[in-house]
Order: sequence, then structure tokens, then C-alpha cells
Amino acid sequence: MDILKGLASILIIIGALNWGLVGLFNFDLVEYLFKGRDNIYARVIYTLIGLSGLYTLIYLLF
Repeated sequence: MDILKGLASILIIIGALNWGLVGLFNFDLVEYLFKGRDNIYARVIYTLIGLSGLYTLIYLLF
């Protein structure tokens, strides 16, 4: 479980930095790296970041 918590934390940090870049500079790093939001790899990254947020929320509440 410690590995899962660590991985979730890393993904949440990546997501937070990406949203910070979007808010400050209108620059989406994930979109830039994977050549668009509709790319399957970008969608996987977005999904993993979202699931990490849900996992952490559940972990913190219970």
C-alpha cells in the first residue's frame, strides 16, 4: 500500500503542477507532451491523475 500511496502522491503533484501551468500560462503540459488531449496516452495520464485524487480522498476520509 505504501507504493500505491507514493504513486498516487506523485500523480497528484503532476496534476497540480499541470493545472498551475494551465491557470498561469494557459499551457497544458500533458497535452503538449502527448500532442493533444485526444491522444490515448494523454487520456490515460488524465485518468490516472483523477483516480489518484479519488484514492487519496477516500484514504483521507476513511
